[in-house]
Amino acid sequence: VEAVHLIADGKAPRIPQPEEGATYEGIQKKENAEISWDQPAAALHNWIRGHDKVPGAWTTIDGQMVTFYGSSLLDASVPAGQELAIKGASRPGLVTKNGLVIFGNDGKMVLVRNLQFEDGKMIPASKYFSADETTALELREEEKKMAEDIR
Repeated sequence: VEAVHLIADGKAPRIPQPEEGATYEGIQKKENAEISWDQPAAALHNWIRGHDKVPGAWTTIDGQMVTFYGSSLLDASVPAGQELAIKGASRPGLVTKNGLVIFGNDGKMVLVRNLQFEDGKMIPASKYFSADETTALELREEEKKMAEDIR
């Protein structure tokens, strides 16, 4: 109450804050967001979600930095999927129809929905093994005419 009265009367002391150390830089650096795999699933989930979107929790897969986004704890039986070796993980991840399943050191699972590669390309984690597949768009005659008219 006393502090409020001092402020209201214009008599509150004003102490300038030092400029030294006054920055938000360094709090969210990409190099500080690497995933440490020797943790339980809940800690992995919290780490990924805590770094979602900036700077993004990452790990190394096939020699490339891959950033994980959109995790959730998975409380079910181990789903069917294609194994994916992850550097530092005690157990390979599983690319499933719902995303990438990763395992904590407690054997519990985390589901990651999106992955981003070093080049900035983001894909659904479920499409990891089909990410390089591209299909050409084929237009019908009336669509070709419409495209030409738009040009």
